[in-house]
Amino acid sequence: MDNENEDVSMEVVAPEDEESDMGSDSESEEEGEGGESGSKPSKEVYLPGKSLAEGEELVCDDSAYVMLHQASTGAPCLSFDVIPDELGQGRESFPMTAYIVAGTQAARTHVNNLIVMKMSNLHKTQEDDDEDVELEDDQDDVADREELKKPQMTCALIKHQGCVNRVRARRLGSKVYAASWSELGRVNVWDLSQSLQAVEDAHLLSQFEQNEARPVFTFSGHQQEGFAVDWSPSAEGVLATGDCRRDIHVWSPLEDGTWKVDQRPLAGHTQSVEDLQWSPNERSVLASCSVDKTIRIWDCRAAPQKACMLTCQNAHESDINVISWNHSEPFIASGGDDGFLHIWDLRQFQSQKPIATFKHHTDHITTVEWSPNEATVLASGGDDDQIALWDLAVEKDLDQAQAQAQNEEELNKLPPQLLFIHQGQKEIKELHWHSQLPGVLLSTAHSGFNIFRTISV
Repeated sequence: MDNENEDVSMEVVAPEDEESDMGSDSESEEEGEGGESGSKPSKEVYLPGKSLAEGEELVCDDSAYVMLHQASTGAPCLSFDVIPDELGQGRESFPMTAYIVAGTQAARTHVNNLIVMKMSNLHKTQEDDDEDVELEDDQDDVADREELKKPQMTCALIKHQGCVNRVRARRLGSKVYAASWSELGRVNVWDLSQSLQAVEDAHLLSQFEQNEARPVFTFSGHQQEGFAVDWSPSAEGVLATGDCRRDIHVWSPLEDGTWKVDQRPLAGHTQSVEDLQWSPNERSVLASCSVDKTIRIWDCRAAPQKACMLTCQNAHESDINVISWNHSEPFIASGGDDGFLHIWDLRQFQSQKPIATFKHHTDHITTVEWSPNEATVLASGGDDDQIALWDLAVEKDLDQAQAQAQNEEELNKLPPQLLFIHQGQKEIKELHWHSQLPGVLLSTAHSGFNIFRTISV
């Protein structure tokens, strides 16, 4: 494609080694919480929000990661989703491969793209000891091995009208579809089949980028642009979209490969709908959150005016940005502009009180997601440039021996459920667990993508 794609340049960058300096101007490091950061008594664990003294620099601790890689796109991507692949479930062997679809937020409206990416040759961050011994004798072998272990990324670009506010992917039958919210107020559905073939073959990729892909379906019935969109995990092809006006529309698939969108919006919210989540096991049940500070549970079998079954008023002190529905327990996690992370038990939803609250983030929470593999584990991220990993099953163990850090008193104030703090990205927008790669997280920010697995999960 010609100069319309000049703003999109990509590379995958291996993480700095443990001795390297990420620079004080980045004000970032990746490392685990508490004793996981190292065994030296003199080491100090950096906590977000602390100012650096003159001459102080942050150093990335790669020993806290099983895997850590970075990827950059020319224009930042506000949103992405993991593409379900056919390489198998529960993959833990290295090198790893992952497919994602992302949407750009370019400075000029007409140069935006959906980007289908194949990230491959993703090796462990730390060498195994036996590998180190084998390579000690021959420096040429070391150089060759390092070259062979470089992560790879192949991208297929699909021209998109307007910035991509949010994108969600779903495998339907033998094909993968993506639904994208455009800043121009339209929701598009794309068939990603050809782009997924293109990232596997250089010749096909060249052909693909010469032919402009078009959406298989577009809905222009929303009165304003929006961000909320979710595919149903249990009703194949069913989709819900919510806009900044307050409206939620439910889509149903038709046999001809298009969708019927109910023109009657679900009635209840009074301000912008920020996020939507279908129930993982009840086909007709949907959750939503809004700038109006409410979380609502809907039964889409009812008439739109009567579909709201449960409402939690004032669930946050300000805008509620994101929600996530636990895959196996009746829990919903929510994050808002107030920096609070709340956990709601749907069996006690009418009490209007969360069963757990964490005030760790120091700025807006912009993303939250439960682990698809461990029912008590979730991740949250936000405008404070950190991703926090949580395990609700953890309780403080006063008898456990841990390596001491210089700032042990500060660390003891952290909630015991906080497993890990990941940093290094600026203005984190969205994170997703990879359901087929246990423990692997991907995140996007204004500074690019990370794909990583920590020693904690």
